[in-house]
Amino acid sequence: MYEDFYRFSAKPFQLNPDPRFFFGSKGHKRAMAYLDYGLSLGEGFIVITGEVGAGKTTLVRNLFRQLEAHNLVAAQLVSTQLDAEDTLRSVAASFGLQHEGLPKSALLKNLEDFLVAATRQGKRVLLVVDEAQNLTQRAVEELRMLSNFQNSERSLIQTFLLGQPEFRGILQSPDMQQLRQRVVASYHLGPLDPDETRGYIEHRLHTVGWQGVPSFDEGAFAALHRFTGGIPRRINTTCDRLLLFGFLEEKSHFGEAEVNEVIADLKNEIAHQDFHGTTGVAAQSSAATGGLGGEEMARLAGRIEQVERSVNRILPIVRKILYTVSERHASDENGPEPDAREFTH
Repeated sequence: MYEDFYRFSAKPFQLNPDPRFFFGSKGHKRAMAYLDYGLSLGEGFIVITGEVGAGKTTLVRNLFRQLEAHNLVAAQLVSTQLDAEDTLRSVAASFGLQHEGLPKSALLKNLEDFLVAATRQGKRVLLVVDEAQNLTQRAVEELRMLSNFQNSERSLIQTFLLGQPEFRGILQSPDMQQLRQRVVASYHLGPLDPDETRGYIEHRLHTVGWQGVPSFDEGAFAALHRFTGGIPRRINTTCDRLLLFGFLEEKSHFGEAEVNEVIADLKNEIAHQDFHGTTGVAAQSSAATGGLGGEEMARLAGRIEQVERSVNRILPIVRKILYTVSERHASDENGPEPDAREFTH
């Protein structure tokens, strides 16, 4: 919706990983170097860890884009609490192989035949396992055993393990010794610093044809970094909402005040509430049991007032969205009209 208003070719802050938007921060460039090194070895496991939304999947997809597409067979498996046989079935399914109703021996034979055939065709086989911190010990063992499929030169499959920070601790457990011995490269992807946060935002805007409208001042970038902690997915969510706010309020410039207004609305939504504090659901639950004192009641009252203000801001926004959609529908029926809109501060 705001793409037309700001004359973007696409949404700049979509949540789905897209290598077109890859931003080479210091950490991402270093991670890419480790990945390139691991790939050059052509065997073993490559481990990338980072906070939720740090850009692990985008990093790997950008790497795949740089490889020769016709020489690459890659599949992605999102890890859950799978047992050994289910893990093999999921890997087979990821590569499009028959897997339903087959015993483990047949699954392994199908996988081996597939890997051998791909290697004979000069193709590299890569398996990407996301959410690796959820892997069970048996699942890890099955993945490790797949790396035993080799020809005279090298392993027939290489595995990327993408996980949250706790996966680093899991790897250090005694049960993971055999897997650790197969890890050829690993890297922890940290958050963006303030300068990188600004560069990230501007890079994504330029990718969709940004010509400086809307503009951002230093206070806006500083507020965005403070709130998001430099985590790319959080930056995307906040900036997407900021641009929607700018469209609805017809703004061509964002300062700290505008960013803080959007942040205040986000903090009143479930996805952004702090459930470890005394506000939000926890406070309401305590109030229901009569456990709130005077200070807690004051905080709760302030919270309710914030929610009311947020709702009062949202209602006009909903009305404007409905009006815009109806106007666009009417315009489509009657034909295009001259565009006389101008940006206003």
